[in-house]
Amino acid sequence: MNYKITHVTTYQYSSPVRVCHNYVMLTPREEFPVECHSYRLVIRPTPHVAGRRKDSFGNTVHSFSIEENHKQLSVTATSRVTVSPRDLPKPEETPAWETVQQGIVNKEDRLWLEACQFVYDSPRIRRSNEFQAFAAKSFTKDRPILEAARDLTTRIHKHFKYDSRATTVNTTPEDSFKLALGVCQDFAHVQVACLRSIGLPARYVSGYLRTIPPPGKPRLIGADQSHAWLSLYCGELGWIDCDPTNNCFAGTDHIPIAWGRDYSDVAPIKGVFLGGGEHQLVVSVDVCPLDEPVQVA
Repeated sequence: MNYKITHVTTYQYSSPVRVCHNYVMLTPREEFPVECHSYRLVIRPTPHVAGRRKDSFGNTVHSFSIEENHKQLSVTATSRVTVSPRDLPKPEETPAWETVQQGIVNKEDRLWLEACQFVYDSPRIRRSNEFQAFAAKSFTKDRPILEAARDLTTRIHKHFKYDSRATTVNTTPEDSFKLALGVCQDFAHVQVACLRSIGLPARYVSGYLRTIPPPGKPRLIGADQSHAWLSLYCGELGWIDCDPTNNCFAGTDHIPIAWGRDYSDVAPIKGVFLGGGEHQLVVSVDVCPLDEPVQVA
């Protein structure tokens, strides 16, 4: 699938902001199954200082500073990407999950050093007996890892009711799990917590999801949104992406932007500013397949 992605973030302030410093993480990761053909970041007002680097997870991070009074800040990221399908093995034919776990514990897996950083607690995710018990119902003795992962993904999907008003960006996995309500961030955080609680490496993934319109209806511009899912390390199979919000393995509708231990590592935009009074935030995301008709929302 070929996509053009446009992500616009606009801040409106009630009084002038005198200075701001920000990080932006909106560049698609260019590694299989994603190929990024172009990327452009436009910031208004134009920053006095700007830079670009890779973080410790390999995500592209842009930084900028504005040192003049402004009452509006807009950040527009535009990219063109191709997402290729990934051939997954039959879940029931994958290695037992204990084999992957022990490969990390005993440092026998060839990627144990990369994977082990995603086994431990992180700023927003804590392992617990409650999450371990929930995961154990899917990860029974000698069960193939992808079969167990698919079962856990389905159970979390059924456990939660999607409700964008029930949680906030700061809601803990423990609280969202008890509520059985939340959004994609909550679904992903809970599944990561479950997997880490049984000793399996799991990382949080932020990105985009193509919204498929009803049959016979054109796709609406501006109807897409940022999305979150997770990757489970499966030993010789590498990292496999699971989407508990939609009860599936990630496919060509998923475009990863960044990954880390949890949301705090991959927030699309974060920073500090001086002044501004009250502010309003408006975010618009458009994931446009380049071969489909569209109409303006």
